[in-house]
Amino acid sequence: MKNSSLGAFLLVLVLLLATQSLEARLQVCKPSGEIRGKNPPPNQCNQENDSDCCKNGKLYPTYKCSPPVSGSTKAVLTLNSFEKDGDGGAPSECDNKYHSDNTPVVALSTGWYSGGSRCLNNITISANGRRVTAMVVDECDSTMGCDSDHDYQPPCPNNIVDASKAVWKALGVPEDNWGELDITWSGA
Repeated sequence: MKNSSLGAFLLVLVLLLATQSLEARLQVCKPSGEIRGKNPPPNQCNQENDSDCCKNGKLYPTYKCSPPVSGSTKAVLTLNSFEKDGDGGAPSECDNKYHSDNTPVVALSTGWYSGGSRCLNNITISANGRRVTAMVVDECDSTMGCDSDHDYQPPCPNNIVDASKAVWKALGVPEDNWGELDITWSGA
């Protein structure tokens, strides 16, 4: 009798822990707030890579989190210039430097950037039947936007890997299809 009670207890405990683990993995990263857009001053929003500029009165969601990182994390690849006067704006957060569009570098959404813990580490990006290694040099800010510090662009969604032209080229994506691409990433 004791063995069957103990066995039942252990079974319930294992099921409870497995359920909690599954729930944690399935948790969705929900918006943490929102920012009301305002039109940028003339010539203050760089649209070099078809970047969006904030629109007056539009509400943009903000996020402090990103979806959970796994061995193959789903994301959306976007295009960014990390060069001086590029649409990325200021120097990269990780090293306070600009980077050539010919260097495979990326910015990660705030949750994945994780306060800089992935700075200067490499990630592997997979898409289009190819893989490329790129260095994390910046944050794609999901908590702020629509101001001069963010080039009057909206906050970044929570699932973005913002990549240089070199990454897009390495993935073999034709230039006229650059902009957004479903990818997976791993590492760092």
